[in-house]
Amino acid sequence: MSADAWWKNGIVYQIYPRSFQDSDGDGIGDLAGIRRRLDYLVALGVDAIWISPIYPSPMADFGYDISDYCDVDSRFGTLADFDALAADARARGLKLILDFVPNHTSDRHPWFIESRSARESPKRGWYLWRDPAPDGGPPNNWLSHFGGPAWTLDEASGQYYCHSFLKAQPDLNWRNPQVREAMFEVLRFWLRRGVDGFRVDVLSDLIKDELFRDNPANPAFVPGENPLLQLLPIHNTDQPDMQDIVFEMRRVTDAFSDPASSRVLIGELYLPLPRLMHYYGRNAEGLLQGVQLPFNFQLVGAKWLPAEIDRIVREYEAALPPGAAPNWVLGNHDKPRIASRVGPQGARLAAMLLLTLRGTPTLYYGDELGMADVPIPPDRVQDPAEKNVPGKGLGRDPVRTPMRWSGEPNAGFTTGTPWLPLGEGWAEGNVEAQAQDASSMLTLYRRLIALRRREPALHEGSYAPLAAGPEVLAYARAHGARRLVVLLNFGATPAPIPSQLLGVDAELLASTHADGEASLHEGRMLRPLEGLVFASAPA
Repeated sequence: MSADAWWKNGIVYQIYPRSFQDSDGDGIGDLAGIRRRLDYLVALGVDAIWISPIYPSPMADFGYDISDYCDVDSRFGTLADFDALAADARARGLKLILDFVPNHTSDRHPWFIESRSARESPKRGWYLWRDPAPDGGPPNNWLSHFGGPAWTLDEASGQYYCHSFLKAQPDLNWRNPQVREAMFEVLRFWLRRGVDGFRVDVLSDLIKDELFRDNPANPAFVPGENPLLQLLPIHNTDQPDMQDIVFEMRRVTDAFSDPASSRVLIGELYLPLPRLMHYYGRNAEGLLQGVQLPFNFQLVGAKWLPAEIDRIVREYEAALPPGAAPNWVLGNHDKPRIASRVGPQGARLAAMLLLTLRGTPTLYYGDELGMADVPIPPDRVQDPAEKNVPGKGLGRDPVRTPMRWSGEPNAGFTTGTPWLPLGEGWAEGNVEAQAQDASSMLTLYRRLIALRRREPALHEGSYAPLAAGPEVLAYARAHGARRLVVLLNFGATPAPIPSQLLGVDAELLASTHADGEASLHEGRMLRPLEGLVFASAPA
């Protein structure tokens, strides 16, 4: 196997640590809890776990406001707990990916405290400080992702500092070489502890326009939408010199790769497809030296129609640079869960789609149980995005609720009070119950993952779209002489199984329905919202 095989051919599983497993009864998940559940992840069949931030933090944005990049927050445990988790994961053959949050720190980070102490501070240039506009207001019109201006006035010094998110999250100045080296040393700190890679938070935002120009108005903005959308962020995101940063970051992680296993960078990038492709980063010699996996979020916001998904996959495959590895995502800690977007049966179809497309799939914890968004009562809201811009549906609490392990109190997540409510249905929709149910979502995921692992056509084969009618998404995956055909019926009515695509003696390998064989005995028809995978010789 190549050193890259684990991230090119494997499956990544995202853990939101506050919500995965609590080991000490405080209602918040922790590293010891994750360690306790490693065998579950092995049984599920994933290859790598990505853990959202665990660093010391005042928790203004639940860990994305970091006050120390080289330690573990006491809510989650200690560095010793991390080392034990890393060792146990390694012993089980699981790779470990950490969140890296390089755009901003907490306002309580020692760097910012020093930067704020005086205009003459040696670390003043580590952050983005600007004089007020002539009218005394913010230096420009940039907006925060969490509502309001991206600038806060520091009364003591008379200057504004930039924050793309909360005012408690000041942006670092990545044009400063000292900042770059300090952040690269953070990567080295964790790589020395055995980390296998990083998911890089808001990667496209690191560099801002050197002249700090205003962003233009968005002519397509509709009043009542997220206020952030009223401007086109052309001057504070995806700047041309970002690629130099990406190359430097890649050189740091490559230094820790070895012939047996390479280190991986996964970039959070909500960008149009042509711009996304730039982050694979071809250098002067023509080699791909950017992030290995610029996150492909197209399925997260896609209209759930076969023609639309077919278009997305074709355009993405056509846009990939030669040698680039594709990847697919259905959801994460910021976006509505797939089961809430497309319904329970649609989520089963989505599971088959995710695990049979070409490229690295990333699973969000709980999706393998069919977990849906949980309504959060106003008095239980935690997310600053909802608190700062109420009523716009920006709150992310509904997708961050605790994992459902068993029928025990609090679904086996905690012996205390969960930090977010569990919602309904957990007494039946938990790991323990679903593991015993041949028709459950968990059983479906386990079967699909096992199929993907044993079929090279699925984890490293080619992709070819097929035509199978207006309501059916169809494609072939092939490796050597082995050819698989995937048929996904998005319609509310039965659709014929196109025998011309399957050839003779086709073998059914998987179905989204527990009684998958029934389709073959009912006039060879795909039932509504049914997906099938066949092994097939060409007709």
